[in-house]
Amino acid sequence: MRIEVTGKHIEVTPAIQQYAEAKCDRLTRYYDGVQEIVVVLSEQPKQKQFDVELRVPVEHHEDFVARSHGQDLYEAIDLCVDKMARQLTEFKERLKNEKR
Repeated sequence: MRIEVTGKHIEVTPAIQQYAEAKCDRLTRYYDGVQEIVVVLSEQPKQKQFDVELRVPVEHHEDFVARSHGQDLYEAIDLCVDKMARQLTEFKERLKNEKR
């Protein structure tokens, strides 16, 4: 599985990249069909906040997308990963219920 971290209007430092990769690596626990994870980090200097977008393409479904924003970049990454974990968990539960 590949994790791609990119930045818009922000420099992605090695510390930020490692943090995002470590958090996103946990998403494979929630659904096995995760092929890759794309993390897009952006900064809005006028509003003094960071935006995080997480795109996860999976097998047999359209891409899952989660977005979050906040004053702290690390907090925004955490919120976004939590949203994605919830989406993947609900999708997996729906698949289990359909097979019954």
